[in-house]
Amino acid sequence: MSSPELTAVVEQGVLERRKWIITNHNLHSVYLFHRKPRLREFYKNAHWTFIDGMPLIALGKLYGYALEREQRVTLADWMHPLMEMAARKRWRVFNLGSPDGVAEKGAAELRRMYPGLQIEVSNGYFDARPGSSENEAVVQRINAYKPDLLMVGMGMPRQEFWTLENFARLDTHVILASNGAAIDYVAGAVPTPPRWAGRLGLEWAFRLVSEPRRLFGRYLIEPWYVVMLLAMDFVRKGGRLNARVSGEA
Repeated sequence: MSSPELTAVVEQGVLERRKWIITNHNLHSVYLFHRKPRLREFYKNAHWTFIDGMPLIALGKLYGYALEREQRVTLADWMHPLMEMAARKRWRVFNLGSPDGVAEKGAAELRRMYPGLQIEVSNGYFDARPGSSENEAVVQRINAYKPDLLMVGMGMPRQEFWTLENFARLDTHVILASNGAAIDYVAGAVPTPPRWAGRLGLEWAFRLVSEPRRLFGRYLIEPWYVVMLLAMDFVRKGGRLNARVSGEA
């Protein structure tokens, strides 16, 4: 889906009071998907999954899917039209993630940009184990606020695991379970790559330069694992990749 189509999905979920998990896939999540059974369980229970990474657009085309550049959606871009709609529709938004101070700064900036936006935040650095006192306090705070839109940005796969473990107890509607560092970008705590780089599929290079220690493995090692999977699939299927079945949902 494109950014406007995803925004329409969120609007539908809020209007119809659906409790939906919306998540994304990129090369990092594909790598983790094959190595962590709990993450596979999370994706099995997600209601909508969109593409956040130009490499997956390319991989999808190799498999015969009619994917276009516009169907790659990153939170750095999508956050703004989504918050504009949230302000206009008077949604209650809650962001869970980011360090103390950063989340508040990001929320303040969003309120400045989109007057009337109702957004509350809580930092993502807490004991997220089920049953811990800190986790219970976070769940209670979210439920007391009763958000229309809950955004979880605690890094992958921690944010997905937390959503899976607490989903049944959350009093919210739409959950963006893979929000990553979206509000950190807004706060200026993490440099935002030039948007032209995202359109060309080079956003990873700017992020790697900004955070080399944290992202070295993700961008320079993990992709080779995905290449290995692709090569194995190619050999297993007799030198071809399965094309998309006509009419497949």
